[in-house]
Amino acid sequence: AIEAYERLTTRADELAIQSEDILGGMAEVEASIKELDKITRDRFLTTFDQLQTAFEETFVKLFGGGEGKISLTHPEHILETGIEIDVTLPGKKRQRLESLSGGERSLCATAFLFALLKVKPSPLVVLDEVDAPLDGRNVERYIELLKEFAGPIQFILITHNPTTIEAAPGWLGVTMQEPGVAALAPVLPPQPAMSHALIPAP
Repeated sequence: AIEAYERLTTRADELAIQSEDILGGMAEVEASIKELDKITRDRFLTTFDQLQTAFEETFVKLFGGGEGKISLTHPEHILETGIEIDVTLPGKKRQRLESLSGGERSLCATAFLFALLKVKPSPLVVLDEVDAPLDGRNVERYIELLKEFAGPIQFILITHNPTTIEAAPGWLGVTMQEPGVAALAPVLPPQPAMSHALIPAP
């Protein structure tokens, strides 16, 4: 019995030490998680504040007036929240995004995209038929915004719109001489001084 007691006491001491190590490791992990959560929340809120301002500015430029607002769906749960977009089109009352026409929704999405690029620029952006649902004046505003952002960002546009094609400094024609096989043919030499090019679809 004495030998068993000594053996079990030694084993119990070993398990107690292991338990303390595990509990200490858990406490360190929980502290790290709390710290990362705080950093994530702070950075998200800082970026979201910048995005709010940028969206308001790009919305006005694209719509020629009005007001665009973004808000958090669950501000009390920052890490799980979504984002809602509410807009006031020039001459109209405030509306939710889903109540707008296809072209208006597309322009709102474009304003949001450019707001993101203003806050966190990307060196290369590919835009595929973004201007398809837009009418003449809105296409012109879209092009103006592209030119404004074309300094630090290179844009590749895929479009059928003649106004957008005409505004681009470099063109590439896309043909499909065989089913499923696309080929590129330069139509106009790109200008190195400009930072965006255009690929018109057939």
